[in-house]
Amino acid sequence: MDIGLSFSTLAVIIIILVLYAFSSIKVLAEYERAVIFTLGRLRPTPKGPGLIFVFGPVQRMVRVSLRQEALEVPAQDIITRDNVTLKVNAVIFLRVIEPTRAVVEVSNYVYQTSQFAQTTLRSVLGEQELDELLAHRDKINTRLQTILDTHTAPWGVKVVNVEVKQVDMPESMLRAMAKQAEAEREKRSKIIHAEGEFSAAQRLVDAAHLLAAEPVSVQLRYLQTLTEIGVEKNTTVVFPVPVDFFSGLQKLLAKDGQAEAK
Repeated sequence: MDIGLSFSTLAVIIIILVLYAFSSIKVLAEYERAVIFTLGRLRPTPKGPGLIFVFGPVQRMVRVSLRQEALEVPAQDIITRDNVTLKVNAVIFLRVIEPTRAVVEVSNYVYQTSQFAQTTLRSVLGEQELDELLAHRDKINTRLQTILDTHTAPWGVKVVNVEVKQVDMPESMLRAMAKQAEAEREKRSKIIHAEGEFSAAQRLVDAAHLLAAEPVSVQLRYLQTLTEIGVEKNTTVVFPVPVDFFSGLQKLLAKDGQAEAK
């Protein structure tokens, strides 16, 4: 009777030990690391990947992913340096470099990074003017990434990149920007038109000097104009008379008048 009881007790103990051994087996993926605490004391180096043993309740394991994560920063109300109210959101790309620090130094590194990102986004964009924010977004992204990376480095977290995702402007500001762009285009068109008029006037002056040097060329040009008019089959013919013809006629009349007076 005692032998049977001891055998059953031993079998129960063996089963418990086997179940405990199976429960102590943990499998970590290639991108995971396990930060182990033994009686509350931190193990210096994390375990993984692969098959590891965690003997609870003496030991406790915290899984940490080493994959890059995308963290979206909620839209923030920003007042730029030129007093324009905007709503700006961003996205942060981060990854854990040192799993031990990410567990020990901060309670929740994702939440902490999100809070830092919100305050940093407001402070950095508040120092910029609207035109700088729209034209030099890469420069602002680099500055945000540098500031956030400085804050998260003690936690073993690396901020890989920061991108200002969307800038929402008031409707009145959109209309003002549209008017400004339209005025700028109209200004450019007027400048181009004025430059064309100036070039044309210069060419006309050069042509006048050239024609004045050779008076016969005026007559040739006159004949060429008549030829061009004759080619067109028009019912109305505009016959150009050179100004020199009238000036010459006036001179002849003046000479005739003087002769009669004498």
